[in-house]
Amino acid sequence: MGADQVLLDVITQAKNELFLVSFVAGDWQRIIEELKKAHQRGITIQVLLEASKADGGTLDHDQSRELLRAVPNAKIYRWLEKSTEHHGGKVHAKIALADDKMAFISSANFTGHAMEKNLEAGLLVSGGHVPIDLKKHLKGLIELNVISAVGS
Repeated sequence: MGADQVLLDVITQAKNELFLVSFVAGDWQRIIEELKKAHQRGITIQVLLEASKADGGTLDHDQSRELLRAVPNAKIYRWLEKSTEHHGGKVHAKIALADDKMAFISSANFTGHAMEKNLEAGLLVSGGHVPIDLKKHLKGLIELNVISAVGS
């Protein structure tokens, strides 16, 4: 099974919450369609993406707002306030977390090209402490204002 199918499976397996983290996400209609279906099922969707240069990140365009237009009920986060030690740092993790039950950790950005063409590696973890610990970590980044919601 390819990384693209694993990511889609994690999205469809979510019962309450879905948290995606990627440097870039776009150019992939299938993920947008599955995120819309997840929202229709009542799933809370949160996504952490790299910010545009205009917002202190490294990307030429604002993918956060593009994703928000495509999936308006998602909560999009960016890492804007970087300490001196993290100056120039990027959101480089690639994680798909369904509830605190399933985690997909991958080298692939959540783009059509990365998912469908590149040679990538990933690890799917179902159950155990890894999904729980990842959820705590991501929620901690929000609570400590390390990452900020778009529009906040």
